[in-house]
Amino acid sequence: MTEAELKSYLLKQYPRENESCEWKAYNSPRYDISGRKGEDVISYVSAFANLEGGHLIIGIADRTGDIIGIGNFHDYTPENLPPRLLGNCTNLSSEGLRLESYQTEDSLKTVWVLHVPKHLPRRPVYAHKTAWQRSGDNLILLRPERERAILSEPLLTIDDWSGEICPDATIDDLSAEAIVRARNNFLKKFPHLVEEAQFWDDITFLNKAKITVRGEITRAALLLIGRPESTHFLFPAQAHITWILKDKDNIELDYAHFGPPFLLNAEEVFRRIRNLKYRYIRDETTLFPEEVDMYDPFVIREALHNCIAHQDYTLAGRIIVVEFADRLVFVNSGRFIPGTIEAAIYSDAPETASRNPFLAHAMFNLNMIDTIGSGIKRMFYAQRKRYFPMPDYIIEPEKVTVAVLGKILDQEYVRLLANNPDISLPEIILLDQVQKKQPISEEGAKLLKQKGYIEGRKPNFHISARVAVITGNKADYIRNRAFDDDHYKKMITDFIAKFGSASRKDIDYLILDKLSDVLNHKQKRSKVGNLLTSLRQEGIISNEGTSAKPKWILIRDR
Repeated sequence: MTEAELKSYLLKQYPRENESCEWKAYNSPRYDISGRKGEDVISYVSAFANLEGGHLIIGIADRTGDIIGIGNFHDYTPENLPPRLLGNCTNLSSEGLRLESYQTEDSLKTVWVLHVPKHLPRRPVYAHKTAWQRSGDNLILLRPERERAILSEPLLTIDDWSGEICPDATIDDLSAEAIVRARNNFLKKFPHLVEEAQFWDDITFLNKAKITVRGEITRAALLLIGRPESTHFLFPAQAHITWILKDKDNIELDYAHFGPPFLLNAEEVFRRIRNLKYRYIRDETTLFPEEVDMYDPFVIREALHNCIAHQDYTLAGRIIVVEFADRLVFVNSGRFIPGTIEAAIYSDAPETASRNPFLAHAMFNLNMIDTIGSGIKRMFYAQRKRYFPMPDYIIEPEKVTVAVLGKILDQEYVRLLANNPDISLPEIILLDQVQKKQPISEEGAKLLKQKGYIEGRKPNFHISARVAVITGNKADYIRNRAFDDDHYKKMITDFIAKFGSASRKDIDYLILDKLSDVLNHKQKRSKVGNLLTSLRQEGIISNEGTSAKPKWILIRDR
């Protein structure tokens, strides 16, 4: 849309500044995201979140609504800004946090609209270790009465869809084979009940295992041990797991659908997954490779069972398992109850709320999941033990995606650091994010730098010399380490001195592949441009061509 059309649209959608809306003509996110306490983006995020949520429009004049546009993006993008905000705003929920980007067709100006969700129950949102709020269109410190109101809010309660009775369903709608398996799993979980259980009939057992209620069939019972044809009792909910096999080019090779009983058919999904062997050299003391499965069986089952337990069946979506050449992806519908993956991993207590508590408790009794909330943490420890990358969680408002890689990204680095008792799981997770070129919080970067694990400037961190020497990963360190600017400048001036002149294409060919691999192609091109500008300002080289076709010549020696 044109600049005039975008202005009209924004004024219509966000007609005035108030407690839920702010316009800012921020020109440089590098300084405006988290640089000025009380004036920056993260302070406004805290303020909106501590009320009912809101919208921050960046690149538009606050009084007139004129499109100013963002002049210097630094290294911020619509994709990496939300996770960086999560790292800088304590207790900020990822659900509903999103950024929309608009660019005008005529003036090529960019405007960002940041949507900020409401705070979680009993969790004020902090920026710069301070909680903020809005008062009209003003930004102020969080008032004591508002903080008390947040802290006293009732915790999230959810109607338990899974525990509802299906009045027309009977025990004949349950699978006899699944009941036998359920009984065996239950007694494996509670061996002290073996003698007593031999006198239980099926209904008694199902009541004891808390799958049925006083002999009445619950939705959880139909999901876990129901006959395939019993799914009509659950309509409009979709009681299906879809497995899809794709090749390296994302082309579908095979698929299959599985319904109840999930107690049995989750194992069928597990067997569909081609858990191939993966070979790698454990250390430098042997020439013989270590051979392991691509995926830890516990991780597969835990991820799949979590999808079953935490699926929001009221959204009528399917559970999806996609098998790629080098990773497994699990998708289930519904909000991520813990809010953030950090809360799920580092909390020392189970969640106070659950989407399907009746179903989750039944699955615990059948030895399918661990209801004390440690299952996700155990997945991370399992990956760490195998030296494989940590699971990746993508948390959206009504969907959770978990990706598990089946290969080692850096054999030496991950293997040796995972065996080092001095490196904690939080540090391993941060280093894993650095390896994957994912953004990390300022606090995380400070911690890793203090311990000498990483080098570089935000966001282009890389393995430090210390870690490289420890792991033997010296080649990667050299590829990632940047030389001093003087080194590259000398290369440029030596080239011009030898050949008389140089085009930009010549200089790019000379320099680009010598720059640090932590930079992408666009950043490398920008780096070369900065080097040329610096040499010109120093009076060493001059451009005798045009801006479109520069021709650099040497004026004096360096």
